[in-house]
Amino acid sequence: MKNTRDAQRRLLNVQEAADYLSVKERFIRRIIAERRVEFVRVGRHIRFDQKVLDAFIDDQTVRAVR
Repeated sequence: MKNTRDAQRRLLNVQEAADYLSVKERFIRRIIAERRVEFVRVGRHIRFDQKVLDAFIDDQTVRAVR
């Protein structure tokens, strides 16, 4: 049985992921091909867990040097 957190999972398609990251769909397809981000295959469809995209943003964030 899945726990409640898994039931609340938000999966985004390629276009929604591109909108979420404010990039073009081509960029999303490139990071898929380069395996730079985790994704879920549902048959022929690609889906992204929104939390994984948030982690990708955190990993790509350049911190200020003081």
